[in-house]
Amino acid sequence: MNISDLTKINTSEENRTITPENPLGEKGRAAMTRSGLGPERKGHAAIQLAQGETVTIADIHGSGEIRHIWMTIAEATTAGSFVLRDVVLRMYWDDSEKPAVEAPIGDFFCNGFGERCDIDSALIAVDPTGGFNSYIPMAFKIGAKITITNEHPGPIDGFFYTVDYVLKDQPDNIAYFHAWWHRQEYTKKQTDYAVLPSVKGPGHFLGVYFEVCALERYWWGEGEFKFYIDGDHKYPTVTSTGTEDYFGGAWAFHTTDHDGNTHAQTYQRLYTGYPFMSRVDHTRDHFATKDAMPLHAFGNDALPMHGLYRFHVLDPIRFKSDLRVSVQQIGNNDIELFERADDVSSVAYWYSTSRASNVPEIQPRAERIPR
Repeated sequence: MNISDLTKINTSEENRTITPENPLGEKGRAAMTRSGLGPERKGHAAIQLAQGETVTIADIHGSGEIRHIWMTIAEATTAGSFVLRDVVLRMYWDDSEKPAVEAPIGDFFCNGFGERCDIDSALIAVDPTGGFNSYIPMAFKIGAKITITNEHPGPIDGFFYTVDYVLKDQPDNIAYFHAWWHRQEYTKKQTDYAVLPSVKGPGHFLGVYFEVCALERYWWGEGEFKFYIDGDHKYPTVTSTGTEDYFGGAWAFHTTDHDGNTHAQTYQRLYTGYPFMSRVDHTRDHFATKDAMPLHAFGNDALPMHGLYRFHVLDPIRFKSDLRVSVQQIGNNDIELFERADDVSSVAYWYSTSRASNVPEIQPRAERIPR
């Protein structure tokens, strides 16, 4: 759908919405639950997630397309921080037993490191305070299933969600949406980080959310993003000139303040952004333990954290048989380039004709905890 479609009447689509009040998305059966205000007065706005529980929040039968997803969840509980890394989002298309989408909920919505961050892009929007929105179109011919798994050390009292979709006929050649989270706690020097291992086509690469926790001094973003397309082996066909260049910026995002100090400048655009940069750990802000112990964690000892996004909406990377995406780990100390080893995570987004992904499962919770 594009904006010009709004000038045309379309009777071939039927809107449906799945919420805790209407979990099956049935026609004419929304907003029915009772509350203390009486019948039909917002009685079931959220669900609880027990520790270790997987909940199917959407189970759609038929042909259609998800147009919008909204979710929100607390970023911490009395059992610990990093809810946004502990809760895993998965999506399945057309009765596939393997997911096409598998990522921590925060990272999927460009909120890395287990911390909230407002996002203002064309496809992902995170609005105050922690309202996760996806406008990525997700097509299916037989059905769609979305699950949430709570791997947090304790229960989560309130998980709110809305899945907006349409019922419509789909052609045989639809492209299925995929997303995959990956982390390498210590990248290897002179070895490129795998944004996306080799996946089968045909399809097109939609973009990436990229996270760097810097473990070494100086500028971390000289590495080139490399796209190995349709049989490329030693050398790629498509590259960037540097990490910050790939995300639409230049010269290490440098800006100088009124005091003459140079630092990185965050920004957000429709398809490119550097929304998150922090040297402060906020995970213990207003944090209360179960037994109200004195606070022993401090926020001024965090390593530098950087979060960036790039969406190929107007310039998708097309592939016919296969695609592999990586990025070099190269820094600059203002004298020369040097090989780096950092803590890097990412979410790759792409479309292909495959219902499920052939990528590895994401790492277990213990290997997902932010540094």
